[in-house]
Formats: sequence, structure tokens, C-alpha cells
Amino acid sequence: MDDIFAGQLMTTDLYTVSPETLVEEVAGTMLDNEIGSVLVVDEDNQLLGIVTTTDYVGIVAESHPKAETTVERYMTTDVVTATPQDSIRDIADAMIEHGFHHVPVVSDPEGVIGMVTTSDLTGYISHVQTPSPA
Repeated sequence: MDDIFAGQLMTTDLYTVSPETLVEEVAGTMLDNEIGSVLVVDEDNQLLGIVTTTDYVGIVAESHPKAETTVERYMTTDVVTATPQDSIRDIADAMIEHGFHHVPVVSDPEGVIGMVTTSDLTGYISHVQTPSPA
């Protein structure tokens, strides 16, 4: 796994929103598209934060958001990211260490260019051919 990099495995079909997007709209996008996260970016596609399905549990349970609440209020801003050259082993280790399921892939100057998820990693592992025991 050390010779496979984020740029080879990442998902590039991303869902992004601005910090001003309403939490209700983001929740609808996530439900409609059956996705577990949405990236919050600025007008230059630079990562500002991430909102995940796990965040919504906290939003509903603790905050009881009112209508017209923006995602900026609830997004995680200390996002651990990867570059296209980072090994998936390092990314997987970070996911385990921090207990999260999504790692945005960023590149300068493009900003957010992809996402590596636990589904991407398990999909890769399930297709790796291993030699059978002798």
C-alpha cells in the first residue's frame, strides 16, 4: 500500500458548498446523493471545513438548529487533509488515529481536488490480489 497514492484512489466527484449554505440544504444534498460528507470551500475552491453525517447527529441532538442556520456554524474547520502524493497507508493510519472516515485531498493552487473515504480504501483492499498460501 505504500506505492499507492491518494491521487490514484481519491474520489473526484465532490459535493461542495459555501459557508453560507443552510444546514437544511446540505442535509438534503447528502440524503439525495447518499453521501457521507460535504466540503465547505471559499470562492477559490480552498477548503474551509467539512460537514459529515456524524456532525449532523451532534447538530440535531445538541443544538436543535433553527431555520436559516448556515453550515459555517457547524462545520469542522480543523480538517486533516492529504495531497495527491500522500500514500494511502499514511491516510489510513490517520483515519484510524483520529477516528474519521473522510480525508479531503488538496492541491496548490487548485484547492480541493478529491476525497479519500473509508469506502475507497475498502474497495481498493477488496480488489488487491494476494498470493495464496503455499
